[in-house]
Amino acid sequence: MDKVIGTLVAIAIVALVGWLMYRSWKRRTVRDESLSSYPVPAGHGAPVVDAEVLYVATTPLGEPLERLAVHGLAFRGSGHLEVLPEGVILRIAGESLSFIPADRLVGAQLASYAIDRGVEPEGLVALTWIAQEHGTAERTEPRVDSYVRARYPGDPARIIQAVNDIAAAPVAPRPEQDIAAAPVAPRSEQDIAAASVAPRPEQESEASND
Repeated sequence: MDKVIGTLVAIAIVALVGWLMYRSWKRRTVRDESLSSYPVPAGHGAPVVDAEVLYVATTPLGEPLERLAVHGLAFRGSGHLEVLPEGVILRIAGESLSFIPADRLVGAQLASYAIDRGVEPEGLVALTWIAQEHGTAERTEPRVDSYVRARYPGDPARIIQAVNDIAAAPVAPRPEQDIAAAPVAPRSEQDIAAASVAPRPEQESEASND
């Protein structure tokens, strides 16, 4: 009898946790249903960079632990990141195509963690951009960070360089930044490449199994 009661209690706890997670996700999708990327332009140019990546998450600017359910970017998955003269295309498995125009791109930089994904220091690439918002009376420009992990060494530096070359949106201070702080000198491409060595797929697979 005690075993039966214990089993029923465990099932009830698991069911409650599952229901709470489902309700939390539904509330998030309703909250973020107005956010999306942009239509892919017809006849766009050839990619300057085409990198295999693991897409991690999109979050509000400077809040890497708060996931946004942006249409086409709500779920983590493997895919490709293409940098075009017109902007960036994210092709994520199981998601619709996402395009970020150059004039909505703020820039790219290295990052160390995002929700559900902690890696070695500066093991992620964060793309900062202005999301498209639908159905709001007041015109706003929600700034977000989209995090990806490049599969191969050297790709983070190539992605960052290519994105920053075309980014045309104005830069705004991140929430945690002190506006009065002295500006930080830009890092060279060589510095980025040295800090952004990502494991090959077989290495990452072993890490995931652990």
